[in-house]
Amino acid sequence: MYVYILTNPTQTVLYIGVTNDLQRRLYEHSSRRGDARKFTGRYQADLLVYFEICPHAVQAIAREKQLKGWTRAKKDALIAAFNPSWQAIDLETWAG
Repeated sequence: MYVYILTNPTQTVLYIGVTNDLQRRLYEHSSRRGDARKFTGRYQADLLVYFEICPHAVQAIAREKQLKGWTRAKKDALIAAFNPSWQAIDLETWAG
C-alpha cells in the first residue's frame, strides 16, 4: 500500500491519497486533468512529489489521515526532506 502526495505545477495545492497500485492511480489522476468534478482535475494536481510504502491497508489509511491533519508547513517539510527539489517523481527512474 502507498500513501502519496500530489501537487500542481505551481505547488499551490496538495492532494494526499492512498492506493495499492501507485502507477495505476497516477495514470487515473493524470487522465482526469481538467475535470472540475474531481479535486485533482480542478486543481491540476497530478505531479507526484512524495510517497511512502505501508505494509497493510489499515496502516496506510491511518497515515493518510495523519498527514491530512498536518499543517501545510509540516507537509511541505516532509516533502522537502524526501524530495528537496519538489521535482515530479517518475516511478520508473526514481532512485530515492
